[in-house]
Amino acid sequence: MAASSTPSFTKSHSNVVLENEAEDEEYEKLSQECKELLLSLPREKGWDYPYFYLYHDIWYPPDRIQAIISFQKNFQAKESDIIIASLPKSGTTWLKALTFAIVNRNHFSPSQQNHPLLTSNAHDLVPFFEFNYYGNNQIPNLSNLPEPRLFGTHVPFHSLPDSIMNSKCKIIYICRNPFDHFVSFWIFINKVIPPSLPKLSREEAFERYSNGVNEFGPFWIHMLGYWRESKVMPNKVMFLRYEDLKGDINFFLKRMAEFLGIPFNSEEESNGVLESIIELCSFEKMKELDANKNGKFVQKYENKNFFRKGEVGDWVNHFSPWMEEKLSKVIEDKLGGSGLSF
Repeated sequence: MAASSTPSFTKSHSNVVLENEAEDEEYEKLSQECKELLLSLPREKGWDYPYFYLYHDIWYPPDRIQAIISFQKNFQAKESDIIIASLPKSGTTWLKALTFAIVNRNHFSPSQQNHPLLTSNAHDLVPFFEFNYYGNNQIPNLSNLPEPRLFGTHVPFHSLPDSIMNSKCKIIYICRNPFDHFVSFWIFINKVIPPSLPKLSREEAFERYSNGVNEFGPFWIHMLGYWRESKVMPNKVMFLRYEDLKGDINFFLKRMAEFLGIPFNSEEESNGVLESIIELCSFEKMKELDANKNGKFVQKYENKNFFRKGEVGDWVNHFSPWMEEKLSKVIEDKLGGSGLSF
C-alpha cells in the first residue's frame, strides 16, 4: 500500500494508542504498511520507547520492526559474509572488535599505531543490519562492500533473511549470563532513555525482563535459537558465552579464527599476534580511546555508554535475594534440558 494512502480504521484502544504515538517523530517515519501491522500485534510498555510490539515472538519498538522487515526482504547474503549476533549488552562491542582484528590482521597489524580500532568505534567498523543499514527507511546497496563483509545484528536466528539461512556465511553468536545481562541492560537503558519517559526502577525493569518483555527479548528465545543452530550447523554458527571468552580469551580467539577459516599459523603465534589482538581489543584500552569516549552511535546513543565495567559477576551488587531466586527459576524453566547453562 502506498505510504500516502490513509485507510479508515474503527476507533479502538489500539488506534488511540497509535494516534498518540503518531506525535513522536520516530513513529511518523514509519511506513503505512508498518503502522497497519502494529495494530494487529500484542503490545506492552517499552523501556526506552513508549511501547514494544510482539513480532515473531520477539519484542521490538516500532521502528525496529520496520527495519527488520526491510532487512528480511532485501538483504542478499554472500558466502564470505561474517555476522556477529547477540542480545544487546552481551559483549557485542568486544566481539565485533576481536572479529575485525582477526579478519583484517593481514591488512592492519594489531600492533600498528594507526589501527582502525584505535580511531573508530567497533560498531562503525562492523555495522548493524537493523540500526545502520536498514533503519530510517533505507534500502542500501551492499554488493560493493569489500569482502569478507562484516555485519552485526541483534535479530534472533528465526528472523534472519532466507538468504543468510541458505548461504554458507558464518555467524558468531555471543550471550551473557542473564544475571549480569539484566544489570548491564537496565543501567544502559536508563542512560539513554529519552527525557519524555521515566527511568525504570530496578524492580520494574526486572519484572519486565523476567517476563521476557525487553527489546529483542525474551532472552531465552533469542539464546536458544542460536544455541540449537550451533549444534545442528556447527560449521555455520559458533556459540560463545561472554564468561568463557573472559575466562580463556587466547583459546577462544584461536577457535574463532579456525571457525572463520583463517587460523593463526605457528609464526603468528610465536610473534605474539594473538596477544597483540587481545591487548588491542581489551576493555581497558577500548574504554579510554577518544573514539569510544566521544561521538554517537546512529546519532542517538553516546559511544561512552557502551563501556561500563565489563565484569563477570557484578550482578551480586544489584540483586536482592528474591530477584536471584526468581531469575534462577526463569532460567531453569526456560533453558533447562537444552544443554545451555551459566
